[in-house]
Amino acid sequence: MIKGITKRWMLNTLSVILTIIILIVVILIFAISSMFQSKVEQDLHAASNELSMVFSGFEADNPTDFTAAARDYVENFDKKEQMGVMVLNSSGRVVLTSTGFLPSEKEKMDDFDNARKSKNGNAFWNGKLLSGERAMSETRIIRDENNNVVGAVRYIVSMEPAQSRLMLFSTIIIVAGVGVMAMVILSGLAFIRSIVKPIRRLSEAAAQIAQGDFSASEKIEHKYNDEIGDLCDAVSDMAKDLQTTEQMKNDFISRVSHELRTPLTAIKGWAETMQLSERGTLDRRTFDRGMGVIIKESSRLTSIVEELLDFGRIQSGRMVLIKEKIDILAEFDETVYMLKERAVEEGIHLLYDDSDIMLPPVYGDRNRLKQVFLNILDNALKYTPKGGVVAAQVLYSKDDPDVIKIVVTDSGCGIPAEDLPHVKEKFFKANQTVGGSGIGLAVADEIMNLHNGKLDIESGEGVGTTVTLTFPVYKEGEEEEAPETVKL
Repeated sequence: MIKGITKRWMLNTLSVILTIIILIVVILIFAISSMFQSKVEQDLHAASNELSMVFSGFEADNPTDFTAAARDYVENFDKKEQMGVMVLNSSGRVVLTSTGFLPSEKEKMDDFDNARKSKNGNAFWNGKLLSGERAMSETRIIRDENNNVVGAVRYIVSMEPAQSRLMLFSTIIIVAGVGVMAMVILSGLAFIRSIVKPIRRLSEAAAQIAQGDFSASEKIEHKYNDEIGDLCDAVSDMAKDLQTTEQMKNDFISRVSHELRTPLTAIKGWAETMQLSERGTLDRRTFDRGMGVIIKESSRLTSIVEELLDFGRIQSGRMVLIKEKIDILAEFDETVYMLKERAVEEGIHLLYDDSDIMLPPVYGDRNRLKQVFLNILDNALKYTPKGGVVAAQVLYSKDDPDVIKIVVTDSGCGIPAEDLPHVKEKFFKANQTVGGSGIGLAVADEIMNLHNGKLDIESGEGVGTTVTLTFPVYKEGEEEEAPETVKL
């Protein structure tokens, strides 16, 4: 069953082409038929024009002289092989023919009557004889000086040879038309097939991809570098991207599950230990240690959940920033102070010099910006080994008074060059050996974008990483009428 693009092509384009070809064939056949008929008419008319010089000076009341002259004309007529000649008397009866045989009296000769009535004295006839043969004739009336009818000469040509040639040419034209139609159909079907088959394979591959079989993209092939080829390449690339994203999402779920399970296990373990211990038998040091672990891991859980909630808000476009004029230096100082004790515990040197410079304010959400600072410093500490250095500084120059920069540099493991362009993408995690969900940096980057700022990362494997946060300074009239949202 023909369907789809092929059916539409056959109903629309092919039907129009076939109609045009049929019209051309009909017009050509009609033109050739008219040409043959016109040629016969011209030959008949040329022969009849000679009569004005042959028959002249005859009287209507002297038919003997006219008959003698007609017999002499017929005997010497030089076109007997092309046409026949009949001589008619004044009443329209045939008295002489070039063949020597008189036609049947039942043979109608309407052209004689029409010629008598016409002003120029001649008339054409085209039809079938009593024998069934098609013929064409012209009759010319001969008149005397008083305009009386002396007689008439009728020239007649058989149309059978012309009909045979017409049939031959018509057959050739029809065969040519059928050949053209066949070529159009075959070439059209081949062209449609070159479109339909890749699209069908593309559709099947897309259905498999939709069901999660991303290997189907390897079956997408195309022969031509056209729009279909571009579409195949686009779907193939999309499938590869989806496969990568799916793998990243699965890794993300696995990481998040692990990140959640670790603190939950610690909390549950210490809670059970404290519950099962006999009242009064648990020493204060162990109790304080257990409570410390529970509080620390609860905070870690809260941080992970908040990160996931923020990511969900960004995904759904529901993240709202409450902006105001803030002292960016004070907020960063507070964040560094919060992490100093952790750095000491992990044996990492956290270097930061408080700046005495008065910085212009920044227009932003203090809680979200502190979230960015925590994420950047947490990553720096997380990927820096014991004995390493994390240096932070706030930069502001009068040469570039429109921005404030915060630079955090660590001496950690660094990021491979092939992973560096992807570290800000959702779900991506370059180092799988270190804990983390892999969405913190994506959230931080979106928060910076909401503040019209930038988060730039420079890194080299084995030499450490430098993160630069660039903030535009506050300008009068920058307040917004409504909170700003973003959709990732």
